[in-house]
Amino acid sequence: MFTPIQLQFHRTMKKQIRINVDLDHENVPKSIEWDAEDAGETEPAACKAMIMSLWDHRRKNTMRLDLWTRDMTVDEMKIFFHETLITMADTLEKSIADDRIAGDMRDFCAYFAEKMEIATPDEPGT
Repeated sequence: MFTPIQLQFHRTMKKQIRINVDLDHENVPKSIEWDAEDAGETEPAACKAMIMSLWDHRRKNTMRLDLWTRDMTVDEMKIFFHETLITMADTLEKSIADDRIAGDMRDFCAYFAEKMEIATPDEPGT
């Protein structure tokens, strides 16, 4: 009896994310723009700051690229860090399935927001 063989082909996809940084004479970012194939935008999006972390599995360490423009205000930087910390808690919970430690991180985010005097969206009057 002949048994058909089913072959499954998995198509690999590559996507590009582009980051353009315009530097001043002191090598400080004047502007930062980014775009991606799937972003749905026709023009690069401007931003004032970025934090990028890449895990080097061979060296077992993190490579980082933290940039911000001179026109990023202190208040914007506080909010940027707060939102980044919240996102890190979400990512940690998804990646290691430990809601306890992610909850601890979120508690710290609330503490951070209080100390930085940042109004969070879940507070009354914001």
